Amino acid sequence: MPVRTGVLTSKRVLPMHDDDIANIMRALGHPVRLEILRILATQQQGQCCCADVTDSLTLAQSTVSQHIKVLHDAGLIERKPHGTRNRYCIRHDRLAELNLAFGGLLTGLAPVAANTETELA
Repeated sequence: MPVRTGVLTSKRVLPMHDDDIANIMRALGHPVRLEILRILATQQQGQCCCADVTDSLTLAQSTVSQHIKVLHDAGLIERKPHGTRNRYCIRHDRLAELNLAFGGLLTGLAPVAANTETELA
């Protein structure tokens, strides 16, 4: 059964399923995707199009588009239509949810003090 950890929303805490956490972690598991998030985070308007991201990287536009799709599918970025282009921005709410979920996830992995003392004896 998947573990559920608390997730902060605008007014209350909702559970984040292990599947959600794993999906986001897979999306964050590539250095280019982390760099794309950094690029989006530094944009003055808070959003930019794929071409803007491509200009900041040494990758083909099709490769950047694929990485953006993975981030979008994981719910880490949002796509907003802007004329004939799409603009992308970070979903800070989703990152906050993940941050809160990590606290509960990692807390559940901490060793129990009684077991640690028994193992050391």
